[in-house]
Amino acid sequence: MKQFPKGFLWGGATAANQYEGGWNEGGKGISVSDCAKHHFGVSVEDYKAHNSITSQDVYDALESTDDSLYPKRNASDGYHRYKEDIALMAEMGFKVYRMSIAWSRIFPNGDELEPNEEGLKYYDDVFDELKKYNIEPLVTMSHYEPPIHLVLNYDGWASREVIDMFVRYVEVICNRYKDKVKYWLTFNEVDSMIRHPYTTGGLIEDRFPNRNFQEVIFQAMHHQFVASALATKICHDIIPGSLVGCMLTKLTYYPHTCKPEDVLQAQQDMRSTYCYSDTQVFGEYPAYLLAKFKNEGLNIKMEENDLKVMKDYPVDFVSFSYYMSSCSAKTTEGLSTATGNTITAVKNPYLKSSDWGWQIDPIGLRVSLVDLYDRYRKPLFIVENGMGAKDELINGTVDDQYRIDYFQEHFKEMYNAIVIDGVDLMGYTSWGCIDIVSESTKQMSKRYGFIYVDADDLGNGTYNRYKKKSFNWYKKVIETNGASLFDES
Repeated sequence: MKQFPKGFLWGGATAANQYEGGWNEGGKGISVSDCAKHHFGVSVEDYKAHNSITSQDVYDALESTDDSLYPKRNASDGYHRYKEDIALMAEMGFKVYRMSIAWSRIFPNGDELEPNEEGLKYYDDVFDELKKYNIEPLVTMSHYEPPIHLVLNYDGWASREVIDMFVRYVEVICNRYKDKVKYWLTFNEVDSMIRHPYTTGGLIEDRFPNRNFQEVIFQAMHHQFVASALATKICHDIIPGSLVGCMLTKLTYYPHTCKPEDVLQAQQDMRSTYCYSDTQVFGEYPAYLLAKFKNEGLNIKMEENDLKVMKDYPVDFVSFSYYMSSCSAKTTEGLSTATGNTITAVKNPYLKSSDWGWQIDPIGLRVSLVDLYDRYRKPLFIVENGMGAKDELINGTVDDQYRIDYFQEHFKEMYNAIVIDGVDLMGYTSWGCIDIVSESTKQMSKRYGFIYVDADDLGNGTYNRYKKKSFNWYKKVIETNGASLFDES
């Protein structure tokens, strides 16, 4: 009988900034995501427009009392409904739940010396609820959640001082939850600093006049690399047996043609993502990234022990998000383009697309798994995958057969990667296992979950939860450890 390996960790994933809400409750400080505005009337395919931000935009957000403009302030109301949601996850049979701790709940401004006890207690309660159902938490330390105070007073991760603030935060959460959390991730999609520096690094370009903003971004990235290594050390020291992973956006590129120039472009595009995980896995900057710094005149300031710290404390495993693949071409003139997970690239004529223009490629997930495992020889964990769709609630449920079809094909390719290709895959957490506010477009109507949340893009609705058709389908997949995927019926 075809099954996934014994002990495979099936589950789902959310992030505090997209799920919790309760943005001004429990002593929580304001985060960068609480100031991220939904751009009504802008094409969902215009990722850059949805994620551009200025200092004035932040000041306007801090003055605004209209939460409908800032969807993440209410999100899915998980802050108040987590017990109900965890019970639903347990009903599906989750073995693991990927979540994040909101930095701004623990240190509201980020630079305090003492943490917010009410925030710490909240996560105690969440972890206790998970333990009640034997669900392992997989916790991201920083998932698009820098406190806005660090942006306005320290220029975010561009400041060396933020490393010490993050270390203090990590020490607090590791000590507090050492008996409750074994699996950790440091920074979500650490490579995304280059694509949306505000949410990842608290960087706003207009705050760096007369400076090369590309240099600022890579300087902030360096600070996160050092902080991630220190977080790994802290975790290992405080929690024996803990495992710490990095997390990258797996952008998989195919050459648009076999023309050598297109093949080279695809290789260069792949390197533009791999350079971040290469650094965290191997504990040192790859030669090609150092060459980029030199060739482009990027002066990255490093302190004496930075490189040693990075080398001494690499990650234990590699986690990643996978939603789609793209094509690369040296010259894109005249070629169709497709939007996707924070990128716009050449469209693959052999693939279908989602309602949001993301191309659907199950085989690309197998390609990604093989590429990553061949490259790193460390256990892998798929911590984000899924399809955003326009679900319609009818008679208390959603007939989302399209979502079932999507997962069916992706799960089979995961199985092939494990059994045929020998990939060591620890587990899988579907993204937005319960409907959450989309990161790319700040919409609730872009739904990923097995559980429907009755709320619209403006925050209107009851926020009641409803099981979709895919709920029971995924329950059976977990119950049979994947065997149901291969049923002939």
